[in-house]
This record gives sequence, structure tokens and C-alpha cells, in this order.
Amino acid sequence: MRDRGSRRLQDGALGVLVLAVAVAAAGGCGRSQLYRGLDDAGPADGSPDVPLTCGNDVCDPDESCRSCPSDCGSCDDCGDGTCSSDESCRSCPRDCGACTTCPDGTCARDEDCRSCPEDCGLCDSCGDGTCRGEDCYSCPEDCGRCPSCGDGNCDPSESCRTCPEDCGLCETCGDGRCSGGESCATCPADCGLCDTCGDGRCSETESCMSCPEDCGHCVTCGNGFCEPEAGEDCTTCVPDCGVCATCGDGRCDMTREDCFTCPRDCGTCEGCGDGICSRTEDCASCARDCGVCSVCGNGRCEEDEHETCINCPEDCGVCDTITCDEVLMCSLGCIDLMDFPPEFSASCLANCMARACADVQFLVDQFLDCAIWVFIEGGGLEEAFAVCDAEWAACTGATCPP
Repeated sequence: MRDRGSRRLQDGALGVLVLAVAVAAAGGCGRSQLYRGLDDAGPADGSPDVPLTCGNDVCDPDESCRSCPSDCGSCDDCGDGTCSSDESCRSCPRDCGACTTCPDGTCARDEDCRSCPEDCGLCDSCGDGTCRGEDCYSCPEDCGRCPSCGDGNCDPSESCRTCPEDCGLCETCGDGRCSGGESCATCPADCGLCDTCGDGRCSETESCMSCPEDCGHCVTCGNGFCEPEAGEDCTTCVPDCGVCATCGDGRCDMTREDCFTCPRDCGTCEGCGDGICSRTEDCASCARDCGVCSVCGNGRCEEDEHETCINCPEDCGVCDTITCDEVLMCSLGCIDLMDFPPEFSASCLANCMARACADVQFLVDQFLDCAIWVFIEGGGLEEAFAVCDAEWAACTGATCPP
């Protein structure tokens, strides 16, 4: 008969064998109840240990909204604005904010595509048009923006990835790669426009940042300053930031360009040219209705946008006065004599005259009053100078006060 010591050894060996079988099952296709916590005490943030099956898109019996929100979805109380005792940065980043290790460039064991898309990437289902097992934090592209996004404050539960309107664009947005937690909803410059953008309806998954064509521009857009910290770039605010680098290459890249962001390649949007600057138009997409994009006071003399030293000395400097001869040469530059009848720019002519002092302006008028009759009767410029030589002599002899 075997003694108790021998039985203990056999029992211990049996226990090791059972443990080995369990470990082997965990590595195979069978489901295991083993957990992948950071240590015996679980993750440092106090959230439940993460089941090994978490992340397979199936809410298994050993998973819950607390231990595996990426498979089981958010708990009912997640999103109420309060980080309660049974919530954590992993189970409810909407209320508790991102974990301290997010983002650090590494998808840690206690992070997943839902709690830290910046490190782990977006969940596979994000972008399929259905908000399933996702929320406004993990996938605004499908679930829409969180309620607080757009109030002008970057709350602890918001980030550049979930709410660039409040928190500004992420540093990686604009590098040409749609990576990490970027999507069409948060970085259209890299990821392209969302499929619904341009349908004329501002849906809950769109915003002034992701689709100004449907939702209108964000508050700061149009002030003359390109402000990435406010979510502005070449896709979200063309009036301030200008068009993207590919705009103007003669090819309408429908993934990132449309009639709103690049009319020079994609043509003008429907309604442009009706004389009404609607909410879905701006100076960049439809100058015919909305005018030009120059803003006096932004420190740039935007000559191509009709800014001059006359209408914006703040940006273009104070005008130097010009003489009668210079008024004439300036005015001739405003008239295209190669066309018949000649094309001319009235604003250009007005600017030429406005730069002259009072004496020169008066004497130019005297010369033109005489010369206009020469032109009406079929005479040319040379004949006008001959007939109106006295008026021209008076003008060229004028001196302006200091």
C-alpha cells in the first residue's frame, strides 16, 4: 500500500499535467478562461483583466462590456460624463479619458482598437457605415461625434483624433498617410472624403471639420489665418489654407477632391453662378457668387485677390502718389487692346486714379474730357494727344505737395 507522500507526488504530477493541457488548449482553437492581465493584480488602471479572446468581434461568455468593450460594446452608463468606480480608461475612454500610455506608439496589452485607436489602429468594423460595438469615441465615422464635440473646449475625454474641431489636428494629419486612428471623419486630408460628403445633407457622422460642403465652415474659417490648432487645413478650410497640393493637376481625384475643395479640377458645384452665396458655397468654391478670399489684416497683401495699398494699406503698405504720366501708363495696363471691343478692368482704372494727388486727378479729368470726343469721332490715342495737347501739358506739369 502506497504511503501519503507517494500520493502527494502523484497528485502534484497530475496537477502539472492538467495545467499543461490547459495551456496547450489556450494556444489552439479551443476557448480558454485564461486572462492576459498585466500581473496577478490586473491592469494598473483597475479595469477588469482582458480575456484572450477579446478582439475577435464576438462577445464570448467570458467577456463583458467592462472587460472587452471592443467585442461587447460600451456599457449603458458609458458616455454619461462621469467616470464611475467600475469604469476605466480602457472600458470607457469617453468618460475617463485615454489611458496614460495612449498614445505612445505601442499597442499595449491593456489597449485595443476601441480604447486606443492611435496605437492599435481603428477596429476592422469602423467605416462600414454601421455603429455596432463602437461608439463616438472609437469610431466617429460610423457613430457620429460625441455630444461635447464642437463646443469649443477640448475636454479630457476628447482628443485631436476624436474631435479636431475642439482639440486641433493631430500632428500626423497631413503627412499623406491614413494611419493609426485617422479616418475620413477626423483627417480627410490623409484618408479622403467620407462617402456621404457632398450629398447636400449634414448627417450625424459629418461635421464642419470633415465635410464643410454639407455642414458649412467651422467658426474660425474665413478669418484669413490657417489654424491647424482649430482643425483647419486644405480640405477643411480652403479660403484660409489654400487648395491641397494635387489641386490644379487637371485630374479630379474623387477620393480627396470635389467641386467644393477643388473647382479648378472638378468643375463648379451645382448652383454656383446663380448670384446667391449659399451656405454650401464659399469664396474658394464659387467666387462668382461669394467674391474673393482676401482678408485685410491677415498680414498678407493678396494682390491676386484684389488687395491693394488703396483698399488695404494695413497689409499692402501706404501707396506712393503717382504723376500724370504714371497714371496714364498704369491705366493702359488695365486695358487689353488686343481684343475688340477692348476688355478693361474698372477696379484697376479706379486704383490707378486713386493713387494720384488731387491736382493730378483734376487735370487727368480735363485731359479725358477732351480726349473722349476724339475717340467718339473715330480718332486714336495719337490724335487725342495732338488735339488735347494743352490739357496734357498742364497735367504733366503738375506737382503734388509733399
